[in-house]
Amino acid sequence: MTIETGGYTEKQLLRMIRQWVPRERVPQKVRIKDTADFFRVDYDDVVVLDGVPFFVRNNEREGRFGLEDEPKFWVKRSINLVTGGVKVLKWVFRERFSSRIGDLVFECVRSPRKEARILELVRGRPDFMQGETVPDSTGNPLRILDYIRGKTLGEAILTLGADHQEFFYRYYPALLDEFIGVVEAIRFLHESGEKHGDIRRDHLIKDSATGRYRWIDFDFNYRHGASRFAYDLFGLGNILIYITGRGDVTTHRLLRDDPDVLNRLSEDDVNIVFHNRVANLKKVYPYIPDSLNRVLMHFAAGAPVYYDDTRELLEDLGEARDELFDNVK
Repeated sequence: MTIETGGYTEKQLLRMIRQWVPRERVPQKVRIKDTADFFRVDYDDVVVLDGVPFFVRNNEREGRFGLEDEPKFWVKRSINLVTGGVKVLKWVFRERFSSRIGDLVFECVRSPRKEARILELVRGRPDFMQGETVPDSTGNPLRILDYIRGKTLGEAILTLGADHQEFFYRYYPALLDEFIGVVEAIRFLHESGEKHGDIRRDHLIKDSATGRYRWIDFDFNYRHGASRFAYDLFGLGNILIYITGRGDVTTHRLLRDDPDVLNRLSEDDVNIVFHNRVANLKKVYPYIPDSLNRVLMHFAAGAPVYYDDTRELLEDLGEARDELFDNVK
């Protein structure tokens, strides 16, 4: 198989690398790798995509299924050697698993073509990651994504306030406004017939350049049965519970720090997805307004009904926002 070089010589590539990389990080020799197998592409390699050379720096990392900071070998940070821009190269990776939420079972699968489709749909929107899709040497869709500098939502929340009460009255109202904005972005996807597929707090990054939260990673799809957007909605609920609690309020933490509160909880009060996390946060923090707690309870194990769509969720969030702002005036 002929490896695409874009017509670049090793001497030219080294000169381009020196433009963008500190002297001590410039390799002695340039290796141009084929794009067919991401496992063969490593640190200091160059891949050429659609005629443009990219200098690979490292594998991206992510936590999943209780494993923190796991390398994603199919996702590599790189430098566009023409522009100097930092890009994330995302190869095709096959993955399939089942997820259960209450009585609902979702069959989840990675779909690079879905992500490529959504990248086109959200082009130019400041609330989503941006990128383009080009074929690798075997014709599979390889996504070239703009790197977003900033903290994930999960990282940002934990820095706000000395304790929960200060956080809730000083920072939470603005945070709830931001959350409503990112739900509006998911509403746009749903009304366009698309799903995010992997809504998590680390898939929201606060862009340090704009100050706005942006959704990343749209490559999971799921078989939805009767409720097309339910998996996305439960993901939004998990994020809302997390930000309202200023982190995960777990039964283990309550057992250690506040056993009296734990004794007041029932099985119906925990998160429908993660049974060690509390959804009924008003029992922990009594100053949480009723209207906001009613939204949280749609994502509790004892919820009699769930949200069918983002429109319903946004209506209730609007009511909760109004009550919250009345309380903090």
